[in-house]
Amino acid sequence: MNNMNAYENDINLQSNFLKIFKKQKPLSEMELKNVIFTGSGDSLASAKLAESFSNFRVRSMDPLDLLKNPTIAKNKIIYFVSISGNTISNIKVSKKTKKSIAITANPESKLAKSCNSIIVLQSPNSDVFTAGSISFLESALTCISLVCPIIISKTNQIFKKAYCDAKAAKPGKRIFIIGNMHTFPIAMYCAAKFYEILGSDAHFEHIEQFSHMELFSAKKGDTVIIFEEKNIHNLRLTKILKNIGLVVIHPTLNSKNRISQIIYYTFFSQLLTLFEAKKRHKKNCHFVLAKNLRDVSDKMIY
Repeated sequence: MNNMNAYENDINLQSNFLKIFKKQKPLSEMELKNVIFTGSGDSLASAKLAESFSNFRVRSMDPLDLLKNPTIAKNKIIYFVSISGNTISNIKVSKKTKKSIAITANPESKLAKSCNSIIVLQSPNSDVFTAGSISFLESALTCISLVCPIIISKTNQIFKKAYCDAKAAKPGKRIFIIGNMHTFPIAMYCAAKFYEILGSDAHFEHIEQFSHMELFSAKKGDTVIIFEEKNIHNLRLTKILKNIGLVVIHPTLNSKNRISQIIYYTFFSQLLTLFEAKKRHKKNCHFVLAKNLRDVSDKMIY
């Protein structure tokens, strides 16, 4: 199985897996005040979801910031999100942390062994080196469930809606993905899929900040993807952007449940990049083929 087929297979495993997903018991109000979530790449997006769904009672931070500023983590409970458990910055920080919990799929990893306790991620996968999909969704929901009660329902319907919406979307070469408080981390995750799967020029930002900054680098034909339920503000933004020649993709799920929205936008992000890869007849993810870039990444990460 090539790694693009593995990516597709892992995506398709998610709906059924979510029906048996094991939520964590939410932390107490007292505990939330002393918690920091940290991670890198997709795992940082999961950490940021914990922060936003806690109404910012917990913090999310880059592990290198914690490493360089150890006083930040003093007397804090640190949750390290890492699928592999081998990210060197996480491991270094965990060794200096008094109370640490690893959220990882690898209970035998260096991170797991350096932490006080472990939350083991157990989602199935194709066992092929590919871009993160089901592992991200499990880590994201695990992080969210630690900070607030969650309800997961109608996953098959959500997947079908995301599938149809992603199939109909036609992004251009240059992409801007924007989101709000709860969906900004998914915008970050979506951009990562564009990088990993396609090697595309993609950017992620908060909806408000986009109008202040990235907008001024946009050119006619560029695509703006909005991850937020429709409201007066983003409908106005959509109209104005289309008037100046930008393509706007605004997928929405008819649900007020924020967990359902997060699942929907995660599915949409994965399927959109998968369909684009198929259009380009790609059999392998860009990051797997970009050996020089991956070598740099590996040397810095591990």
